[in-house]
Amino acid sequence: MVFSSSIFLFAFMPLFFAVYYAAPVIAKNLVVFVGSTLFYAVTGGGLTLILLASIVFNYKCARWIGSSTDGTKQRRLVAIGVAINLLPLLVYKYVPFLLHAAVDGASLFGLRIRAELHPFIIPAGISFYTFHSISYLIDVYKRKVSPSTSVIDFGMYMISFPQLIAGPIVRYAEVVKQIRNRPVHTEQIYAGIWRFVIGLAKKIIIADSVGRISDQIFALPAQELTTSIAWLGVIAYTLQIYYDFSGYSDMAIGMGRMMGFEFPENFNQPYRSHSITEFWRRWHMTLSRWFRDYVYIPLGGNQYGAIRTYVNLFVVFLLCGIWHGAAYTFVVWGLYHGLLLVIERVLKDRFNFTPRGPLAHIVALLLVCVGWVFFRASTLDQAMHFLGVMFDVSHAGTSMFGPAFYLTPDKCVFLALGAIFAVLPIERIKPLVRGSSLLISVQTLTMLTLLIYSASLIAANGFNPFIYFRF
Repeated sequence: MVFSSSIFLFAFMPLFFAVYYAAPVIAKNLVVFVGSTLFYAVTGGGLTLILLASIVFNYKCARWIGSSTDGTKQRRLVAIGVAINLLPLLVYKYVPFLLHAAVDGASLFGLRIRAELHPFIIPAGISFYTFHSISYLIDVYKRKVSPSTSVIDFGMYMISFPQLIAGPIVRYAEVVKQIRNRPVHTEQIYAGIWRFVIGLAKKIIIADSVGRISDQIFALPAQELTTSIAWLGVIAYTLQIYYDFSGYSDMAIGMGRMMGFEFPENFNQPYRSHSITEFWRRWHMTLSRWFRDYVYIPLGGNQYGAIRTYVNLFVVFLLCGIWHGAAYTFVVWGLYHGLLLVIERVLKDRFNFTPRGPLAHIVALLLVCVGWVFFRASTLDQAMHFLGVMFDVSHAGTSMFGPAFYLTPDKCVFLALGAIFAVLPIERIKPLVRGSSLLISVQTLTMLTLLIYSASLIAANGFNPFIYFRF
């Protein structure tokens, strides 16, 4: 089930919250657990059993870790727990890719191996709930949190439908105080609805509209791709992936707020960044912090000299690329960002240079756009050809149509709005309207307008799954 589908918006969501608000406090976690299980099972089917098994296993494993006083035994339990959590992710997401990579590697040495394994159906959200599980076990081991004493409470945290499929990555330690005690006030419900509608509008009005441009262009045969069309395609995708993913995060945070939770923010206008380092402090922030705390720092972080720091950055972003997808394109995308971060670290450490100013902003945006080509392309060959055409270093094709063919008036408007709101300094605007007597009325009218328009677009065009659903 998708947040931007009619069945969710006008059936599941109203029914769920009606039951949730009517339920006594003691039963609210059970309502979330049962409702989220049904939400997942609608499309997950039998794969829901993997998630439920993960809940039971991690609940028990954390209890064993928390009750043990033997440090060696605790470390073994954590290692076993992490390995078992990674096993389904490895099998469902990476085994076919690893087999393909082994065949390719053997061919480099003149060996021909005939092996083929069709990709499995990947359980939705498996990358996200695996990270939830791992962080929970490690935090219990480090005594940052106590193990949950209720499988329903823990299961509710794990399977809560707003953040289940595509984040944000919510650590147990961040919401543990809200699991048993989260009173919901009218103001909080209103703020949650507002945030949800903003996310819906981001997805339906902007992301899906500009996404039709990028989908058309990335599907073009190589001989029809021209430099101007290639740039239009990557600009459209740059806006699409931001509004698609941040839109989902807004909807998740909004629904969490309607249930009394305060989920962590996941985006902070990343396209305003002046460097790739700043970009990763603003883009998918919960993932960046997860890799920092559970991979980068345990590897030594920046505590053991420059070379070790650079290696750690490469390892983290190699894993970040692989986490996003089992394909060479994602591996290259991760290494590309790792290399850029190392270069920025060298410039800072050796020359005390930190990018800033309008030129730095433009360069950072350009580098991000180049990376998105690897992220969007189906193959490395397509990515390299696309980049070659963009920078006019490989043979551009010929097309009967120019960029204007893809730019209908409404898409031009959405491209422009997407670009403006991606870089608009919103933090300077908020104080100007805070406390205004007209704010609530304007906000409510805006909310209703966006909801009605988004619903009309869904009715007319259907809906597209969120990009991050496949991760």
